[in-house]
Amino acid sequence: MSGELLLRPAGEIASAVNTGAVSAREVAEAAIARIEATDGKLGAFTDPTFGRALAEAEAVDTAVAGGATLPLAGVPYAVKNLFDIAGVTTRAGARINDDHPPAKADATLVRQMTAAGAVMLGGLNMGEYAYDFTGENAHHGASLNPHDPTRMSGGSSGGSGTAVAAGMVAASLGSDTNGSIRVPASFCGLFGLKPTFGRLSRAGSFPFCASLDHLGPIARSAADLALIFDALQVDDPADPAQIRRPALDTTPGIDDGIDGLRIAVAGGYFRERGMPEAYAAVDHVAKALGVDREVVVPEAARARGAAYLITTSESSNLHLGRLRERAADFDPDTRGRLLSGAMVPAAWAIQAQRFRSWFREAMRKVLEDVDIILAPATPFHALKSGTKTVTLDGVEMPARPNIGIFTQPISFVGLPVVAVPVWLPGAALPIGVQVVAPAWREDWALRVARYLEASGAVSAPVANS
Repeated sequence: MSGELLLRPAGEIASAVNTGAVSAREVAEAAIARIEATDGKLGAFTDPTFGRALAEAEAVDTAVAGGATLPLAGVPYAVKNLFDIAGVTTRAGARINDDHPPAKADATLVRQMTAAGAVMLGGLNMGEYAYDFTGENAHHGASLNPHDPTRMSGGSSGGSGTAVAAGMVAASLGSDTNGSIRVPASFCGLFGLKPTFGRLSRAGSFPFCASLDHLGPIARSAADLALIFDALQVDDPADPAQIRRPALDTTPGIDDGIDGLRIAVAGGYFRERGMPEAYAAVDHVAKALGVDREVVVPEAARARGAAYLITTSESSNLHLGRLRERAADFDPDTRGRLLSGAMVPAAWAIQAQRFRSWFREAMRKVLEDVDIILAPATPFHALKSGTKTVTLDGVEMPARPNIGIFTQPISFVGLPVVAVPVWLPGAALPIGVQVVAPAWREDWALRVARYLEASGAVSAPVANS
């Protein structure tokens, strides 16, 4: 039973453990067995923590036997290896970080998961220093797409997508600066939540671009996202960038439906780029919601450009010392992007931040007239691993930076987004749609995602590979 239950949503696993139908240890053992059987060809894990998993499972079983009910009882999960895990080196996908001592304590969100009863299976593969959209790592190998292992998982939280889509764990934690939760969710056919900027603590995670970094969950159902999001919310003084807000309990309202929500499709930049797979996915979701309204996000192309300027200038500054001292130990692609960023004039970065303020106000005005905006998550299905160029707008361009053309304008101003997985008729691979809400309204985006899931319009099946 535990092996079959492992492939079910996290909420069902927790319910079974809390009622005694199965033990947390049995679920953990099933997860370990599945990881050992499947990860060798998929490359999701860099740092398994099986001993910890069994110890945590035993603690959960003891607590449940004592009468406790835990929201994530026995739920197996893993985290992108930029999260601190006590006793494990925080790699952030980098060879240079392999020299670092093990973390002394868990990241804040890892502690929250433990407190809720979840069971940690380990650290997951990722793009070097999170500067990636492919899921390919020059040091630890690629994390591959379980629906077709010849294809990318998407990055930079590639291992986080691979592990959940392959049924190795029920959920994972990733980071999203310009799309690194939403891209793997799209490529791997999963639900992913990028919360409002500042909503969840980033304490105990290795940074990429501090003014854009978000942390959040990836799972196989919208209800699981809500359940995990509720568990992760905590007022944490250890993250000075966290914006203090009362915890929002999203799980009870997840099935409230979409009545009263004003929903529209993003037009303009999000509709004019000749990407039929992406547009078909949005149309599919819009039809399921009964939506025929379109809104234009003003200056979205400029927002993407400004996001790139801020990303590359901030991240290159963070890594200047490493570039000077250990340039040869970087992934060549990452090194080239960081070196380019180091040469961005300060005036450009300042102007990008000024435009960011303008764009934030422009989006606020758009979201006065609508509550939810639907937009593509990726411009196409998962690419073949090793793909270096793609054709966009009739022009051959580098693949790696351009997978996030639709995600970057949204995270640029920190809006909450749920990525939902669409399987178009006849398609062998999924593709995602972004459900974008106003700041602090994760509950609205989760309600829409849950409605789509309940209607059968979107789904996240475990891959057979």
